[in-house]
Amino acid sequence: MASDGRMDFGIFMAPFHRVGENPSLAIHRDLELVEWLDQLGYDEAWIGEHHSAGWELIASPEVFIAAAAERTSNIRLGTGVVSLPYHHPLMVVDRMIQLDHMTRGRVMMGVGPGALSSDARMMGIDPLYQRQRMDESLRAILALLKQDGPVNMKTDWFELTDARLQVSPYTKPHFEMAVASTVSPAGRQMAGKYGMGMLSIGVYLPGGRSNLEGQWTEVEQVAEREGQVVDRNKWRLVIPMYIAETREQAFAEAREGWRAWQIDYFRDTLQAVLPGTAETPEGAVETGGAIIGDPDDAVQAIEILQENSGGFGGLMMLAHEWANREGIRRSYELFARYVAPRFQGQLESVQGTQQWVASGGGAVSFSRNDVLAKAFKDAGQDVPEFLQAPAEAASD
Repeated sequence: MASDGRMDFGIFMAPFHRVGENPSLAIHRDLELVEWLDQLGYDEAWIGEHHSAGWELIASPEVFIAAAAERTSNIRLGTGVVSLPYHHPLMVVDRMIQLDHMTRGRVMMGVGPGALSSDARMMGIDPLYQRQRMDESLRAILALLKQDGPVNMKTDWFELTDARLQVSPYTKPHFEMAVASTVSPAGRQMAGKYGMGMLSIGVYLPGGRSNLEGQWTEVEQVAEREGQVVDRNKWRLVIPMYIAETREQAFAEAREGWRAWQIDYFRDTLQAVLPGTAETPEGAVETGGAIIGDPDDAVQAIEILQENSGGFGGLMMLAHEWANREGIRRSYELFARYVAPRFQGQLESVQGTQQWVASGGGAVSFSRNDVLAKAFKDAGQDVPEFLQAPAEAASD
């Protein structure tokens, strides 16, 4: 667990919806889910940006966050992520500042280079240079947020001329920022270079857990070299999860949706090469590609992640629709009721006082009947006959 002793929980919403469904209903269902998580006390929801492939339907996480903010009260809302090479950096930072004010400080900015090469192709962007563009955009955004003076910067794809913020951030010095890290070292290096948090999205992918602890070590090493400070509490791991009352029920409910997600989307749409274990939820659990089971299974899996990573600040569940609406809502509720409190310091005092009383702690030498009888006498009234019986008889 991270150094502050409390783990944050939330979702990373791409989102994923099967092709053939009504997209309007799907997006509204996503909003409904964020509302449900807010009611259950989840900490965060990160919303993705995609423009092709038919499954991940949200094109503007900022627009979604604006709508979600009006429906929620406490949950923090982040772009998960805004693809920096697709946008002029001044427009990106201005939109985030506006959301910072509209949410009164509940917004977070997650950034990445763009996940789908099909998105980049439609905009004429060479995928080989997306990470370079992301770096250039981050430099511009952070320069604008520092507000040390007008920003002048020219690259082969954007230009800033005497640029400055019209409105300063609501959050001081500015909203939280995090870099997405999937497979390549680029995300880890940029998190360290700019002193930002990290969203480890590749944890569930093949090889994603190899040297998990070393991933954050790399962030710290780069940060030290660049004179930056990073916080392990701002390291979030992303992994798909589905839990039910029993392990058998969880696998049964998730099986069809898991297969559609893996086969129809990743293999047949994205042309990804999948390991054989990815075709079944059981295989995914065995290789660390998902957490599926009952609440105790989820607790054990998170503890293993803690041990393998050396500690992290947040676990974000990769939002999906493996089961029906009721099953999905129930999964998040079970997690909030029985799993999250184990990692947020909410059970120790409750369990302690229960065990104390159960073991005889706080026992007194008089019965409940004695207390009630005294109350009648103090009021100048006769003690009812049923209170005059021995305590043993009254308890019978």
